[in-house]
Amino acid sequence: MASYKGTYSNEQSLNFVIPIMVILFLGIIYIMTQRAGSGFVSFILIGAAAITMFYWIHVLKKMTKDQKPVYNAREQETKNWVYDLIKGDADFVFVSEVPGPEDKISVRLIDGVLYIRGSGGFSKEVPITGSNEMQIQDFKYRNGVLTLRIK
Repeated sequence: MASYKGTYSNEQSLNFVIPIMVILFLGIIYIMTQRAGSGFVSFILIGAAAITMFYWIHVLKKMTKDQKPVYNAREQETKNWVYDLIKGDADFVFVSEVPGPEDKISVRLIDGVLYIRGSGGFSKEVPITGSNEMQIQDFKYRNGVLTLRIK
């Protein structure tokens, strides 16, 4: 079962505010039509209220899009991911931190590209030049650190 951390984004609050604004403006337009009757002035007032409503909805949407996204810790780790690739005489040693328990780690070496998957949607591709005919010989995963020997 997924856990909810109680975060509340501006997008969610915007989805809450816009319908309230629309209902408010529609109420104002309804009241204007009931009081003014069927004249030219009521038509202008209703048009002004509708234009104002669309303008403020546009401003609110623009305000939420201009803000920088907030990354959670897992996404930040993925963005700053680093690895070591040590080249020996006839082999490579690959070392990196990969999130997840060992049974969630998946590693493949296909046509010179090392594909790594971990938990939490973690997925990376690392090109290894000169490893087209090589295979993964040793796989170790301890304390979040993946170590591979490629021969």
